[in-house]
Amino acid sequence: MKDILLNIEALLFASEEGVSINDLKQVLQEALSIQITKEELTDLLDKIKMKYRSDDQVFDLRLINNHYQFLTKELYHEVVNQLQAHKDKKKLSQAALETLAIIAYRQPITKLEVEQIRGVNCDYSIQRLLERKLITIAGKADSIGKPLIYATSDEFMNHFGINSAKDLPQLKDIITEENSIGEVPV
Repeated sequence: MKDILLNIEALLFASEEGVSINDLKQVLQEALSIQITKEELTDLLDKIKMKYRSDDQVFDLRLINNHYQFLTKELYHEVVNQLQAHKDKKKLSQAALETLAIIAYRQPITKLEVEQIRGVNCDYSIQRLLERKLITIAGKADSIGKPLIYATSDEFMNHFGINSAKDLPQLKDIITEENSIGEVPV
């Protein structure tokens, strides 16, 4: 059993992105020639979670967007963020962030619809977001010309630590009275 635990840890550690329980099950069965149920695998994953909860470990095993992955504990976020800032000299532009927000909240959406909301051409922003794998092509619309439909990707979910678009902040959560325009009724 310990051997299986170590193999699961190795798989999760080696993966750049989260791993679903189905993928873990399939890889373990093929690599180790064993049969394992999802319930047994979930129990093993819970044991790994408990192991990494101790204060002498720098990682947590987390379930995000139905994928398990090791993440650095919050205590070490500042130093890791410094490394990320050093690596990510090329930030997303304001235009790309606006385009990403529109896609996240209105998905699935075509480029034309994004451009109608923003009022400017979005070719470059959409291309950058596709390159960074924050959005994905979700299909083609049934309208004239069959334009591509865009949606947020799993990478977007992982980057923002959310499980679905339902977890995005709602407008009512971020608008305050100080942000309103016009006279405030008495």
